[in-house]
Parts: sequence; C-alpha cells; structure tokens
Amino acid sequence: MFWQTNFPEYQGPEKIVIRRYSDFVWLRDRLFEKYKGIFIPPLPEKSAVEKFRFSAEFIEMRRQGLDLFVNRIASHPELQQSEDLKTFLQADEETMERLRSQDTGYFKKKPADLMQIFKDVQSKVSDVVLGKEKPVEESNPEYEKLKHYIFELENHLAEAQKHAYRLVKRHRELGESLSDFGKAAKLLGACEGDALGKAFSELGMKSEALSVKLQREAHQLLMNFEEPLKDYVRAVQSIKATIAERANAFRQQCELAETMKLKEINLDKLMLTRSDKVGEAEIEYKELKAESEDSTRRFETIVRLMNEEIVRFQEQKTLDMGIAFHNFSKGQARLASSIADAWRTLLPKLEACSSS
Repeated sequence: MFWQTNFPEYQGPEKIVIRRYSDFVWLRDRLFEKYKGIFIPPLPEKSAVEKFRFSAEFIEMRRQGLDLFVNRIASHPELQQSEDLKTFLQADEETMERLRSQDTGYFKKKPADLMQIFKDVQSKVSDVVLGKEKPVEESNPEYEKLKHYIFELENHLAEAQKHAYRLVKRHRELGESLSDFGKAAKLLGACEGDALGKAFSELGMKSEALSVKLQREAHQLLMNFEEPLKDYVRAVQSIKATIAERANAFRQQCELAETMKLKEINLDKLMLTRSDKVGEAEIEYKELKAESEDSTRRFETIVRLMNEEIVRFQEQKTLDMGIAFHNFSKGQARLASSIADAWRTLLPKLEACSSS
C-alpha cells in the first residue's frame, strides 16, 4: 500500500509498504484493546467463498475497503496518534509478522485458558438464570435510547443492503439476457433479407450495447451503493462491540464498589475487636479503593468518548449515505435515459418493417 502524510513524527512524507489482510486485523484489534469508547472503523469482509477470493471485482472491493479503513483511522483525532498506526504504516514485513505472532489478544489465548473463560461465563449465566445473581445493567435513559437506535439502524441498513444486492443481481441478469437476445437477433437478421434483416441486426447490436451499459451500471451500483451500505452494517457492529465494552466496564465498576463495601464492613469489625489483622485489612481496602476509582474513571472515559463518537458517526453517516443515494439515483436516471434513447432511435426502422 502507498500512503502520504504531513505529520512530522513519521519517517517521511510518503512510503510504500506491503501489508497482508492479517496486518489490518492486527491493527484493528490493537486499537480496539487500547481505545475503549472509540468506534474502531470496520474492516471489509474476508471472502469465505474460495472462487470469489481472487476475482478482480472482489480484489477491488477489498482494496477500496482497506483504504477506507486506514483513512478513517488516520483522520480520527485520537486514533491518528496511535503508535500502532505508525508501526503499521512504517514497519517492514518481518516486524509485522513478529508482531502478529505475539500473544496479545483474547483470541491468542491457549485452549485451556479459553475453556476456563467459557466455564466462568457459563457459571455467571447459570447464576443469573437461577436467581443467585442479578445482572448488572446501566439504567440511563439516554444510553437506552442509543442502544435502541443502534439496533434499529443495524436492522434497517441490513434490509437496505439486501435489496441493493438484489438490484445489482437484477441489473446483471438483465444485461446477460440482453446480450443473449442480441446475439440471437443478429443471427436472425443474417437469415433475412434487406430491410427486415437489417432491422434485426440493428436490434441485436442495440441489445448488446445496452447489455454492456447494464453490466457497467451493475458494477457502479455494487461499488457506490451496495458496498457503502454493507460497510455501514459493519460499522454498526463495531459500535455494538463498543457498547459491550461499556457494559463490561459498568459491571466491573459495580462489582468493585460492592466488594469495597464488604471490605469496609470487615475492616470496621476488625477494628472493633482490635484484631492483629487490621493492618493487613487496611492495605487491602486501600488497594481495592484505588482499583475501584480507576474502574470508575475508565467507565466515565468510555461514556464521554462514546458521546463524542456517536455525534461524529451520525454526521459522517449523513454525508456518506447522502452521497450513496445520490450516486444511486443519478446512475439509475442515466441508465434509464440510455435505454430510452437506444430503443427510440430504433423505433422508426422497426415501424417501417411492420408497416411494409
């Protein structure tokens, strides 16, 4: 990939580096771990269907999506300062391979560690179901409104993207049908004589020309309409991941506050009985209090950043969706005009044949 920058902390104003898809995944995961509360831009999907992985169209969509991913990070006021971004844009291939192989993320844990995590989660769920433990959730009207908006937005975007996919498919199928019909009409024209044969031949050529336009418009519809919608579905999923992080931070804050109360009660009892364990209990209480205060600060930071992020997201979404729907409408108008013009120029010749 080729990049340019005017930031003085980089090695130069421009550079070419080779990056694998897994390098982009590494960057996304690192940012997600370090920047809690910020909506990390989504990555384009990695095709699970082998036959599409190396198609020219898929490669173009992947490249466009990866460029957008990096540009969004580089234009974000917080993320652009990330040391991981600088590493990603400047490191050689060997360094990136070494960084990818390091056990830094949740999914790099050993199978035994993962089994323990799943057991812990299962135990928590069982406690909630059996009534042993009440789920700790944030009761904030504005937060509930945000969650409802995000889940509704995801559903509506997914539905719009599904129909955009059908539009692309319909354009391609109509283009293929017109191409086949055009070939058949030209062969029919070759069998006929004079005026009728010439009319059929022109009908065939017009059909083939329109087929090319339909295929071209299908590609534009895919890149400029369906892909942006799909990209925003992925963006909403990224926001949901941040919402999950906020829920975890709130739960940790509440659990630590509850534990601190118990420790305080225990410390009071020890002080009343003049136990020799008072000193040890005081140290534990102070450490827990510091940890609880850190947890509260982390949660408050996530809330503040999310409030800023949702404003930025909505502003950018309004701009991007406006462009996407404008491109869609303009493309459909252009295609309809081309189809009408093509058939209109052919009508006098076909009418002449039908009246003779």
